[in-house]
Amino acid sequence: MNVAPRVAAALAFPRVAAALAFAALAALGCRGARPPRPAYLDPELPPAARAADLVGRLTSGEKIAQLMTEAPAIPRLGVPAYDWWSEALHGVARAGRATVFPQAIALAATFDEPLVREVADAIADEARAKFDEAQRRGARGRYQGLTFFSPNLNLYRDPRWGRGQETFGEDPLLTARMGVAFIRGLQGDDPRYAKTIATAKHFAVHSGPEAERHVFDARPSPHDLADSYLPQFEAAVREADVGSVMAAYNSVNGEPAPASETLLAQTLRGRWEFSGYVVGDCGAVEDVFYNHHAAPTLAAGAAAALRAGTDLDCGRGYRALGEALAAGLVAETDLDRALVRLLSARFRLGVFDPPGRVPWSNLPPAVIESPAHLALARRVAARAVVLLENRSGTLPLGPAIRRLAVVGPTADDVPVLLANYHGTPSRPVTLLDGIRAASARRGVEVSYAQGARLITTSDGALADAAAVARAADAVIAVVGLDPRLEGEEHDSRLNRAGDRADLDLPAAQQRLLEAVAAAGKPLVVVVTGGGAIAMPWAAAHAAALLDVFYPGAEGGNAVADVLFGEVAPAGRLPFTIYRSAGDLPPFRDYSMSGRTYRYFAGDPLYRFGDGRSTTTFRYTALAVGRATSGAAVSVSVDVTNTGPVAGDEVVEVYLLPRGAPAYAPRRWLAAFTRVGLAPGERRTVRLALAAARLSMVDERGARRPLAGDVDVAVGGRQPDPAGRYASDADGVTTVLHLTSFGRLPRDLPGP
Repeated sequence: MNVAPRVAAALAFPRVAAALAFAALAALGCRGARPPRPAYLDPELPPAARAADLVGRLTSGEKIAQLMTEAPAIPRLGVPAYDWWSEALHGVARAGRATVFPQAIALAATFDEPLVREVADAIADEARAKFDEAQRRGARGRYQGLTFFSPNLNLYRDPRWGRGQETFGEDPLLTARMGVAFIRGLQGDDPRYAKTIATAKHFAVHSGPEAERHVFDARPSPHDLADSYLPQFEAAVREADVGSVMAAYNSVNGEPAPASETLLAQTLRGRWEFSGYVVGDCGAVEDVFYNHHAAPTLAAGAAAALRAGTDLDCGRGYRALGEALAAGLVAETDLDRALVRLLSARFRLGVFDPPGRVPWSNLPPAVIESPAHLALARRVAARAVVLLENRSGTLPLGPAIRRLAVVGPTADDVPVLLANYHGTPSRPVTLLDGIRAASARRGVEVSYAQGARLITTSDGALADAAAVARAADAVIAVVGLDPRLEGEEHDSRLNRAGDRADLDLPAAQQRLLEAVAAAGKPLVVVVTGGGAIAMPWAAAHAAALLDVFYPGAEGGNAVADVLFGEVAPAGRLPFTIYRSAGDLPPFRDYSMSGRTYRYFAGDPLYRFGDGRSTTTFRYTALAVGRATSGAAVSVSVDVTNTGPVAGDEVVEVYLLPRGAPAYAPRRWLAAFTRVGLAPGERRTVRLALAAARLSMVDERGARRPLAGDVDVAVGGRQPDPAGRYASDADGVTTVLHLTSFGRLPRDLPGP
């Protein structure tokens, strides 16, 4: 029997490669020549055993080729081609139609772990459906696989960084909790097969400047490294069992990240016992030689990366491994070790197994942009909205508003929905679209004038905006940033550097706000963008001020839901909004001193964790005591919705050590949860504080149990600098906060 056509079909359609290989072997058996089944084709064996068997059948050249992201097919063994590079930061990206969820920084603003996991689970569903469809078409190119370069777990240490939008904010705990939830959603919880493989990036100490990322040597102190830059990656490994970690471009304390024995061998694989694969950021392996000058040749740089533990090269550096092997810079066992890790991941994904054995193998194309996923995107975007000001109960917009003016450069802007690393939505709903649709249902007339572009305006455009403002009962000004002003190096069309030079609202947009405010109508300012924008004028003059980030394809509907009261806002800032860039240390300085709410001693415009609601809450009966299981300390508090509408409250627990050393944080988020309450409903909220949160990192980077007096502050946002909460001054849409504190129990266990 001629089995060649079946083998060829297996190469063209990798998802059924194993099934066809089994059929071919069975056919040979009909002729009485039944060879033993190769171990790598046995789905009953563990992935590592199958990978080791397959690696043992490869030549050195085949092994080296498989260590690069565009891994070619190996026809003689029925191994299909595979491209390891796919993206899924907030939806399956760069692969055509997909549900575009709010950007990662907006996911962080929800302070809602289960919701973030739900989003990632939906993304993974779409990824599997798209992968299956690609296999049916014989497509095996970039962005068509199941191994995703997401999430970004770098700390948003400085708001000038253009890629801060990709992160989960400036706090290590928030980043860790959101990251763990996202990874678990992407990878699934099947004991045998991974739904997809997530990649925690960029390891480590990577957050700008963008223009220097290929040459920069970040030199954090041992304290800052252990306290700020590594905890979220450790959580991804230890708690979420992340399948992959990406080594960053930059050096850390003199070692290029892809070739860092300290980061990869000692920390990641040694202390944390990471068993997955490490991929170098795209071009990072070449940087070891070309930009960091840490090796005498490209071959030596590639060898250093492979020996340190970088298994996969997203670039061209590993093309030099043949030379390195011949020169004795690496051994065959170095190739084998890396390749076993990589192939184990492919076996975990089930791509060599009969589809019937693999969960998620029959998800239909209809799951992509399904009604359920679009509804989820809308719900998430609304839950991410942060209400910063709401004077005289301006929001929600009531029946007295019959004529509404909408102005601003990002009101009718599709890029502001999508952020970076995005898919292609079929029907993106701009903020103007959503406001118009919601207004039409209520019989409200909407007039629109752009008024200004992102960084330019004219007297005529300002006059048009002022005219529609004068004719309206209220004005909604949608201003801020979009991906043309901030992002990755070379990706932002109006700002090729990617990073921002300052934190100010562009001058053209400031002129627009002042022009429409002169009409004397209630001014609602809706801010878009991925980071903190210093807007002291808007903070002082707007009737209402909201941050909506990059809200995804359903962003217009979600923002309208908040404006018109369908959803009571409850998002919280995942970063500090400073008054100006002058409040910050130099961007290139990786010391945490003076950065983020944990170390900043000044008076910001808005604090990390800030956010109001259109209903009110009361906190009572705070109790802090020793936990009975697992955690070291338990915190409980009664939260009551004292307002007229249902709403969510984010309960935040902060620790404030008294007499902390100068190098240590002044305060930190120790726990949080989001709860929904009906009007008049009271609930006892219990939070567990893990021992690690009840510790402090010393100057040498060692974590020690807290000593001395520590205040525990519980409320709907951060306490004031003195560690207390005060009632909001407006007295209408106020949030009442706790004014008493607990003390930590003595004799706490170590972290």
